[in-house]
Amino acid sequence: MSVIISLSIFPIDKGESVCSYVARAIKIIKESGLEYDFGPMSTSMEGEWDDVMAVVNRCFEDLKKDCDRIYLNISADYRKGAPGRIKRKVVSVQKKIEPQ
Repeated sequence: MSVIISLSIFPIDKGESVCSYVARAIKIIKESGLEYDFGPMSTSMEGEWDDVMAVVNRCFEDLKKDCDRIYLNISADYRKGAPGRIKRKVVSVQKKIEPQ
């Protein structure tokens, strides 16, 4: 069983560029050991629900230390079955759009 989430988290009280805050969250995600994929607008993670939500909470708690206002958006896809969907889903779509 696994959940894949798409997470966007950043402060909205720190000016125009918030990449250093995003980097802090990505570092927490990377260090968690969960499968993840970092993108320009969000980061996807896959794992067991409690493990993934614990990482989201660590990201939030880290930014909360010095940010007064934080934007956080999560979408989730939970599915019973084997893990590894974070890569398989992309490969499946790529096969359908690439010429045979």
